[in-house]
Amino acid sequence: MALSHSITQTHSYAVVLGEVNGLRRLPIVIGGFEAQAIAVALERMSPSRPLTHDLMKNFMMAFNVELHEVVINDLQEGIFYSKLVCSSANDTVEIDSRTSDALALAVRFGCPIFTYDNILDQAGILMEDDGKTKSVSPVTTETGGSDDLKALSLEELEGLLAEVLDHEDYIRAIAIRDEIKSRKSK
Repeated sequence: MALSHSITQTHSYAVVLGEVNGLRRLPIVIGGFEAQAIAVALERMSPSRPLTHDLMKNFMMAFNVELHEVVINDLQEGIFYSKLVCSSANDTVEIDSRTSDALALAVRFGCPIFTYDNILDQAGILMEDDGKTKSVSPVTTETGGSDDLKALSLEELEGLLAEVLDHEDYIRAIAIRDEIKSRKSK
């Protein structure tokens, strides 16, 4: 799973899911809050207070409900639909979910994400063995914002990192942290 800015929709991001043992990728456009929730879990950050998806996981764990898998089960007019496959001691149920929320929970639980071939055929992109796309998708670019970070000093970056963390802008914090790590490793 990778997270990047969407070049087609302002203030949107794309989660790019990769096929296990395959070359297909599925880009899914999501909002900024959901992207932040996914980024926090992917980067194993510990916010000072639980985000909504952390609260949901804590609630599920408190009542012995386990998330086994996420299934992206439909695509209609560019909108993905998903189900959470959950179980308790007594029952297994499928719960309807926005795909962005399902992905945020999947990252937290470490559960697999599945979809159908027809959805990959409709919305997926195919990568070649060298990592380049065979058919170019206009949905994603690499995470942006790094050009303006290169102009800042290490001290300015560290100050900016503290500031964005105070504002709980974890996506920006990841980019700043990566720039700091890059400089310190040189």
